[in-house]
This record gives sequence, structure tokens and C-alpha cells, in this order.
Amino acid sequence: MADQQGRIARWMRPESRTRRLLLAASVYVVCVAVFAMLAGPDRLLRHTQYNHYALLADAWLHGRQNLVGGPPAYAQNNDFVEFEGKTYISFPPLPAMLMLPFVKLSGNAENFRDGQFIVWLAGLAPAFLFLALEKLRRTGRSPRTERQDLVLSLLFAFGTVYFFTAVQGTVWFAAMVVATTASALYVLFALDAEHPLLAGAMMGCVWLSRPPIIWMSLLFALEALRVSLRGGLPSEGTGWQRLREGIDRLDARALAKRVALFSIPILVAFAFATWTNWTRYGRPTPVWFDHELLAVAWKGRMAKWGMVSYHYLAKNLGVALTDLPWLPPRDGAAAFGSPFKINEHGLALWFTTPLYLWLLWPKRFDGQPDRKWLYVVAALSAAVPAAMDLCYQNTGWQQFGYRFSNDYSVLLFVMLAVGARPMGRLFAVAAVWSVAWNCFGAATFLKGGPFERFYFRDGSQTIVYQQD
Repeated sequence: MADQQGRIARWMRPESRTRRLLLAASVYVVCVAVFAMLAGPDRLLRHTQYNHYALLADAWLHGRQNLVGGPPAYAQNNDFVEFEGKTYISFPPLPAMLMLPFVKLSGNAENFRDGQFIVWLAGLAPAFLFLALEKLRRTGRSPRTERQDLVLSLLFAFGTVYFFTAVQGTVWFAAMVVATTASALYVLFALDAEHPLLAGAMMGCVWLSRPPIIWMSLLFALEALRVSLRGGLPSEGTGWQRLREGIDRLDARALAKRVALFSIPILVAFAFATWTNWTRYGRPTPVWFDHELLAVAWKGRMAKWGMVSYHYLAKNLGVALTDLPWLPPRDGAAAFGSPFKINEHGLALWFTTPLYLWLLWPKRFDGQPDRKWLYVVAALSAAVPAAMDLCYQNTGWQQFGYRFSNDYSVLLFVMLAVGARPMGRLFAVAAVWSVAWNCFGAATFLKGGPFERFYFRDGSQTIVYQQD
């Protein structure tokens, strides 16, 4: 017994790698347990209605890319590509690659519990985020404590739209769970440009799950630039003088090596996507996986305006920043059958996670150029995929909250850590609000039955705000 206690004490020694890994494993276990409880038997014991990735994996196992006989009836022809008489899955394929061996073991797509598979994966992103935050603490770029890093990791899991995303299991949400997991690992490897090849591999995985996140490559590029400066970032003089000094300090050869190693896996992912599009559609392009070929009602607007366009910005901004629960009219709640309604375009990002408001007022970075650099770099690296999402042809419907924020939420939590605002009483209130609302979303969204009364559904997707 004494030997066992001594072994545990060594494993949990402060600042040891085993302690960090055990704490990360604990985060994973807690998250998976809660996600599984909220997902419920319908997700854990049966395949989902929209098991596109399992269907794609099954097609690969039979030596083809198309679905023979078209999509299964239970999928209601929802988000499939019809091209020259064949049916394809146009979603980026990494989740299907991960499911492939399990679909093989299950015998076919219908026997594979894809929702349960995603629940098992969903605990990884918060665990990897914890390791990234701890890396920032250990290297002096975050003033947070170990306990605060644990809190932030759990708030990411349960206080953001990642919560309701993790328990869905269907194709659109599965892609986000996989991509968020890869992006959290990417951040861990990209900080200090410590592991260029691994960071590039994770960014390649991101591209094969959620293409807009590829713009987070900016984080590695700027971190590689920083660590390739002999003597670190210049901190004195005017902006122009610091720029000139930085150019003089730059080790161009070291920077080129890091960028080259980072780029190799991404180019491999691009090549695979290009081959996929060429063999299916005769289009040798790695972009969008020909998602514009989806046989959907809004195909015309994609043909007219494209997949990404300024045309969509106003509506998407409205959903991301202004959509709130609808209160019943003055003649009473009976008109709605519930105290409020949530439009399935989703709730505003600041409403579901007011913690993000703390990003607007980071503490001053006087005398800490590396922390200031990282805060700005993380903000820029999050802003570009956010802009891509805001100009995308879809608001994210159907969703409880603005689900596209999963594409960059890992970086937002890096900024919460580096920004160093006190996690005091007001922060605690915002945290409780965030967890409460996102728990409600995870427990009720698309669960049917009595929960339907809380949601307003408009199949045309044209109603964003409560009508008069």
C-alpha cells in the first residue's frame, strides 16, 4: 500500500508530465460521462438518422465512393450530392476515415453507432485544450494557475456551444467535434512552433474536417516567425524601429525549415482532397469538396452568390450577435406553449457564452511583449475563420447556438487565459449562466417530445427574428 501511495505521489508531483496527463485524462473522463448522459440512449444505442460518414466509410469498404441505390430512406435525402446519376457524400472525409475500422467491425453503416463514437471523441478537445493552457502557464505566457486552467477547460466543454454539438452525433456536428479536437491539438503543437510537422498534420486533419479552420495556420506562421528571431521580439523603439530590428534578427533558414515541415502534411491533405474531387466530379480542386453540388433547396443561391460571399454577411451577423429567445405575446404563454421560443437559427454567441465578453478587455501587457504578441496572434488567427464562417451561405441552421464558433473557440479560450482578467464573482456569474444555457441546449435540442415546445422551426430558413 505504501509503495502504491508513493507511486501515485510521484505521478502527481507538481509540474510533472504525468500529473498533466492524468489531469487531462480526468477532464476527458468527466466530459465523456456528461456528454453520454445528455446524449441519451437514442444516440448511444442506435445509429443516427444522418450517419453520412458511416455511409461513406461503408462505400469505401466496398471499393467505391458513391452510395449504390442512393441515400437510405431514413436520411430523407438530406445533404447528399447527386452527380451524373450517382449519390456522393460531399462532406470532408476525415470523420469517415476515423470511423472506417469500426464500420468494418460492425458489418455495415447501420450496425455502427456513429453517435456513440462521436461522444467518445468529444472529450478529447477539452483535454487537449487543458494541455495547451498548461503549456502557456509553464512557459510564462499565461498567468493562470493549474486550477484555473482546469476550470477554463471544463467551461469550454460545458459553457459553450461545443456542449450541444458534442451530443448530436449527426454529420454536421460530428465534423465539428473532430475538427475541434484536431484544432486543440494543433494549438498545443503550434505554440512556440515547437512541433512543426505535428502542427501541420493537425492542420491537415482540420482541412479534411472543417476547411475554414485552415486559416488558423496563421498562429503557427507567426509563432514560427517569433521563435526565429535571435534574441526574441524587439521591445524598444517605435514600431518602425522594432520592425527593422526584427528583420535584422531573423534567422531566415530556421524559419524556412519550420514552415516547410509544417506545410508538408497540409499539402498531402490538399492532394487527397484534389484526388477525391477529380475522381468524383472531374474537378481537380481541393476547395470545398464540391459542397455546392448538394441537392438542397438553396442550391440556387449558391449558384448565384457562391459558397462564400459578402451577400450572406448581414444575415449571419444577425444570427451570431443578435438572435435571442422569443418571449410570448402579451396574451399569454399559451400562444407558444412555453415561456420562450428559440429560433433554430440559434442564439447569439454572447448570450450562450457571455464569458467571451472578457476578451474585449484584457489586462495591460506592459513589459510582456511575448504575451501581447500571442494575444494579438490568437485574435487574428480566430478572426479569419470567423470571417469565413460569417460569409458562408448557411447560418448554421439547425442549431441551439452559433455552432460555427466551434471553428475558433479553442483560440478564444487561449485568449481568455492569456488576457489574464480576474476570474472573480462576475466571471463566476457569467460561467454559471453559460453552463446553464448550454446544458439546456444539450438536453433539449432536437430531442423531440416535450422539448419541441421550446423551439421555433421554419423549414424555409427565412425567419430570423420573431415576427409581429
